[in-house]
Amino acid sequence: MVTRYFIEGEEVTVPNWVVDLESFRRWSDDDDFPETGQFSFLRGEVWIDMSKQQLYSHGRVKTHCTVILGGLVESRRMGIYFGDSAFLSNVGADVSNQPDGMFVSFEALRDGRVKEIEGKAEGYVEFEGSPDMVLEVVSRSSIKKDNEVLREAYFQAGIREYWLVDARKSPLKFEILRPGRSGFVAVRKRAGWTRSEVFAASFRLTEQRDQSGRPAFLLETQADAPV
Repeated sequence: MVTRYFIEGEEVTVPNWVVDLESFRRWSDDDDFPETGQFSFLRGEVWIDMSKQQLYSHGRVKTHCTVILGGLVESRRMGIYFGDSAFLSNVGADVSNQPDGMFVSFEALRDGRVKEIEGKAEGYVEFEGSPDMVLEVVSRSSIKKDNEVLREAYFQAGIREYWLVDARKSPLKFEILRPGRSGFVAVRKRAGWTRSEVFAASFRLTEQRDQSGRPAFLLETQADAPV
């Protein structure tokens, strides 16, 4: 027996044995796991998003952040930065998801805060635990997921910083969220800049226009002054 959904004209099949986080993680490593679409397990439910990503307000933002943050991490030899290719699971928060971006420090791997999980076929297929930072870029189909469900789940997962971007309209919204007493709290901006403790730097994200007149985005960085 399987469960079938029809979302925006596409058929999506979820096996009936997928009933909790453990079974979802097994399914995500199966050969029959869908190759297209976004699939998450959040607080007891399978979330499916088969919509196409907007090229600029989602795809280009995510790509630019990957270029800048990935380069920063590599140049400082801090750890590993992933785009949306890596699954993240946290048992305590009952979540398994593919963030739009994720940073895992070498310290987190060494201390066991994050573990690499091997797939049944070959290599590593996901991280388990509490990475240092995750990024989500809001799209029309992910408003509730990014702003409410994942915000709570990532807090419960003990993630140090949650970066949240919404570039669907101008001016874009860019927040760095840190854990407070009962949930994430946005870091206060100073002259348009937001400081990240994880990267020991301040950041500013703005919308630009490239030479063709199409939307482009600029993530600027100011490193902390040496002590």
